[in-house]
Amino acid sequence: MSATPKAKVLPFETRATRAARSRRGKSAEAQEKVDLRKKIEELEAKLRSVESSTRVPEGLVIELTRFFAQGVGTLSWDRVARLLSAGHFAWHSEETDEFGYDPKFTETIRPFLEFMYTVWWRVETTGIERVPGSGPTLVVANHSGVLPWDGPMINVALRHEHPARRHCRMLALDMFALLPFLAPLLSRSGAIRANPENAIRILERGELVGVFPEGVKGVGKAFKNRYKLARFGRGGFVRIALKTGATIVPTAVVGAEEIHPNLAQANFIGRPFGLPYFPLTPTFPWLGLFGTIPFPTKWSIDFGEPLDLSRYPKEAADDPILVNRLSEQVRQQIQTIIDGRLARRRSVWFG
Repeated sequence: MSATPKAKVLPFETRATRAARSRRGKSAEAQEKVDLRKKIEELEAKLRSVESSTRVPEGLVIELTRFFAQGVGTLSWDRVARLLSAGHFAWHSEETDEFGYDPKFTETIRPFLEFMYTVWWRVETTGIERVPGSGPTLVVANHSGVLPWDGPMINVALRHEHPARRHCRMLALDMFALLPFLAPLLSRSGAIRANPENAIRILERGELVGVFPEGVKGVGKAFKNRYKLARFGRGGFVRIALKTGATIVPTAVVGAEEIHPNLAQANFIGRPFGLPYFPLTPTFPWLGLFGTIPFPTKWSIDFGEPLDLSRYPKEAADDPILVNRLSEQVRQQIQTIIDGRLARRRSVWFG
C-alpha cells in the first residue's frame, strides 16, 4: 500500500491578521522605494559634483572652431575662459608631481631639445650603456656654458640613446631655480631645486638624478679656464649616494664651454637681480636677446665607469675623509675623460 501523504496544516488567520500583514508588507515596500530613491539622488549629486570638478577641456581646436563659428558678437567671459583654458591645457598636464614636473609640457618642448641635440650641437654620446637601466643612479657631470644647456642635453641623451629611455631629474642651482621666467620652465621639465633632501627623495624612488658639483663656479668660469674642473666643494653628492645606495656615473661634457665664451664679468649689474655673476660674451649683452643664442659648436657627452657605493654602509656618509676621497676620485675621473676628448678634438665646430 502506498503511504498516505500528510496534510499540510496552515495556521489559523483571521481577516484582521491578514489585513495587518498586508499593510506591513506595503509599508516596508514603500519604505524601500523611498530609501532607494534617496540613494539614487545622492549618487546623482556626487556624479554631478565629480563631473563639474574634473571637466576635461574639449581641446584647443574645438574651442577655436566654436569661437569663430559663433562670432565676436556673442563674446562672453565664459567663452574667453574656455578658450584660455583649452590653450593652457593644450601643452600642460592637469596634474604635476610635488616638484612641479609636467609630463605633457616636457613632451611639448622635446622636439625643440632634440633639434638642439641632433642638429644644432650634433651631440656625440659614448658610454651610455654604463648608466644602469634601473635603480637609484647619480649622474655627476662638469658644468659650463653660462646658461644651463648641458643639463637638458644630458637628459636628451639618456632619453634618446639609452635602451631604458631613462628620465634624468636635474638638480638646478638656486640662481636658475629661483629666476622668475626660467624657474617654471625648469620645474615643469623635471628639474629640481638643488638640495640634499630633494635628491634623496628622488633617489629613494629608484630614479635617475643629475648633479653638477662645481655649481656656480663651473657654469660661470672664465673662458681662459675652460675645461678645468673647479673643486667639488664638500662632496655633498657623495653623501647623497652613500645614504641612498645610488650608483655614481662620472660624465664629461665637451663643447658647452664655447657656446657663450665668458670673456669678462660685470657682477655689479647682476647683484641687484640676485645673480652671482653677469657674463660679458662676444654677443651678450651687446645684441640683447639675440645674444643668448648659443654658438653651434660640436658637443660630446662621455659617460665614464660607474662607481658602485653599495659596499659602504649608510653611516659612511658621516666620514669626511672617505667622502672627500671619493669626491676627488670622481672629479679626477671626469677631468681625465675631458682631457682625452680634447686631445682627440680637431675643431670646436666639427669635433
